[in-house]
Amino acid sequence: MTVWQDDVARDLVRNVGDRLALLTRGEGSHVWDGDDKRHLDFLAGIAVNSLGHAHPVFVEAIAKQAATLAHVSNYFATPPQLALAARLKRLAGAGIDGRVYFSNSGAEANEAAFKLARLHGIGRNGVAARPRILALENGFHGRTIGSLALTAKKAMREPFEPMPAGVEHIPATIEALEAAIDDRVAAIVVEPIQGEAGVVELPEGYLAAARSLTLKHGALLIVDEIQTGAGRTGAWFGFNHEGITPDAITLAKGIGGGFPIGALVTFGVASSLFTPGSHGSTFGGNPLGTAVANAVLAEIEDAGLVENAARRGAQLREVIERIESPLITGVRGRGLLIGIVLSSPIANAVVAAAQERGLIVNAANPETIRIAPALTIGDAEIAEFETLFTAALADVQASLAASETEKATAP
Repeated sequence: MTVWQDDVARDLVRNVGDRLALLTRGEGSHVWDGDDKRHLDFLAGIAVNSLGHAHPVFVEAIAKQAATLAHVSNYFATPPQLALAARLKRLAGAGIDGRVYFSNSGAEANEAAFKLARLHGIGRNGVAARPRILALENGFHGRTIGSLALTAKKAMREPFEPMPAGVEHIPATIEALEAAIDDRVAAIVVEPIQGEAGVVELPEGYLAAARSLTLKHGALLIVDEIQTGAGRTGAWFGFNHEGITPDAITLAKGIGGGFPIGALVTFGVASSLFTPGSHGSTFGGNPLGTAVANAVLAEIEDAGLVENAARRGAQLREVIERIESPLITGVRGRGLLIGIVLSSPIANAVVAAAQERGLIVNAANPETIRIAPALTIGDAEIAEFETLFTAALADVQASLAASETEKATAP
C-alpha cells in the first residue's frame, strides 16, 4: 500500500470500502490525483458539484461570506439565510405559505421530513390518528436511523433494527399505492428517480397519481429531491416533470455545489406543522452555507444550466447508445442523472477500468453504471467521456474474454 492508503487504514473508520485514489485538486470537470494524473469527473461527488470544481462563483461566495459572518446561532436570522429560503420557495413553487427548514445534509433533511410526517399523523387529542408512513421498495433516503427507516434496503437496515415503527415499503407501482393508501396514512415519501437502485425512474404518471391519492386521503406527499433537485434532471426538480405540487421536498447535494447543506421545503398546510422546539440544528442555515448555496443556485439559473442539463443529457444518451459494446444493454434516467445498464454484474470492473483510463464513474449496483457530471459540461467533456468510456468497456471485454479462454484451456 502507499503512504496515503496506510493513513486511511489507520486513521479512518471503516464505514466505506477502499478509497479509489487520493485526489488533490480540481478544476471544472477534471480532478487530479496524488500522482498528478488527470481524471474526467463524471460523478461530481455523486450529483453534488453542480458547477464543477473550483468554480469562481463558488470560490468567491465562500471567501466573501467567510470574511463577514460565518456562523451565528439559530436565535438570529441572517440575510443569506432569508435570501436562500425565498429563492428555494420561488424555484419550488411553494407560494406565500411555504416555509424552509435548513439542515447540513440530505439524511438530516429526510429526518426532518420523517418528523413532519409524524406530526401530521398525530390527531388533536395527541393520539396517532395516522400511524402509517409509506415508502417505496428499492428506495434510499439516508443512513441516519429515521431516514434508514424510510430506506428499503435490508442489508443497510438489519444491523440497526428495530427501526422506528410505522413505515411500510410498497412496490413502486400505481396499483400498489392504490391498494396501500387509506385515511390512516400520514405521508408517502418517494424519489422521482431511485438513484441508489440503479437510476430507476418511477412509472409514468406515478407522482400525479400519488398527488391525487394523497389529497383524497389527507396524507402528505413528500418528494425526496436530494439527488434529482437543483436542475439535475433537466428541470429544477423531478416533480416538475409531472406538473404536480407536493406538500414537502427534501434537498441537499447539488444545491450547495460542494458545500454541505440540506433543506426541507414545505408547502401550504405542511408549513405550519413545526412549532418552536419541535426540531433544530446548530449549523443548519448558517450564513456561510446559505450564502454559498444561494450563489450556486443563482449561477445555475443565470447561466441556463437547467436547460443545459436537459440538452447535454439527451446528447449523452445518444453517445452511450451508439457505443458498440455487448456490455451495454440499456440507458435510464433523465437529464444528467443517467444509469447505463450492463449485460452482467460487472459494474465494479467497469468502474476500475474507467478510472485506469482517467474517467470517474460509479457502480450504483452490480449491473448499473451511474453518471452524474457537473451541469456545466459541454461538447468537449462529452467527447472525452465517449473516448474514455469506450476504451474502458473494451478493456473489460478483453479481460472477460481472456478469463473465458483461460477457463476453457485449464486442465
